[in-house]
Amino acid sequence: MSSQRINLVHTGFASSNLFNYLPRFEEIYYQGNPMGRVQSFTAVREGQACKLLAVTIIRKDEDFLWESTRDLLDRSVKDAAVMMRGVHTFDLLTFDVHQETGSFNARELAQVLVNSSLRLKTGEAMLIKYSSVYGILQKLVDEPWGKILFKTAVELFNDKPNFLYVLVKKILKTVEFAREPVMVLVNDLSTYPLHDPDNELQKAFLDDLIAAQVKNSIEFPPEVYIQDQRGVRELFSGTIVKG
Repeated sequence: MSSQRINLVHTGFASSNLFNYLPRFEEIYYQGNPMGRVQSFTAVREGQACKLLAVTIIRKDEDFLWESTRDLLDRSVKDAAVMMRGVHTFDLLTFDVHQETGSFNARELAQVLVNSSLRLKTGEAMLIKYSSVYGILQKLVDEPWGKILFKTAVELFNDKPNFLYVLVKKILKTVEFAREPVMVLVNDLSTYPLHDPDNELQKAFLDDLIAAQVKNSIEFPPEVYIQDQRGVRELFSGTIVKG
């Protein structure tokens, strides 16, 4: 089964730290990273197909937090590869860097990857879950040796009020004339979040973006969720999903 045909709802992915506060879906399918670090999903909500684009970000001055996390995951992947047969890809969907501090076991994740690979035939994929780690493991080629192509998607940003505006605008531009509902999720891992409801300059940028996007929407105005240490908010409606 390809990664595009794995209904992630059946794997518990909807309860991950990435999707936990979004609307409930009947189906979720991972489509890869067609826009660099932006993850693309197709989903079904209340019988209606929709597109969901998710990007995980962290402040540049906190990149040490992500780099230490990446080192742990790299160690697991490399340890697993030497015990596997064949060429695989492992797309990391999400990992809660705050939850895992001091408790993550790289050896255990490596063993989960190895055990899972034994169940895959060439071309098949499956969701890997270990603690807060969710990722798609796929076998590309059968070989007598092992290799894993590891892909992550985290965007570093500088502390500028217009960064959030530029990021969301870039993502929405790709779905400007979509004829299906669109959701955008910005998952901010920073200790001090990028989104600041009290920042008037940032608010002005976002208000302008919202007004323009609503005008350009053919049928379904997009939903834009900001998820960070302060909670979860939907920008266009102003709804606080989690405070």
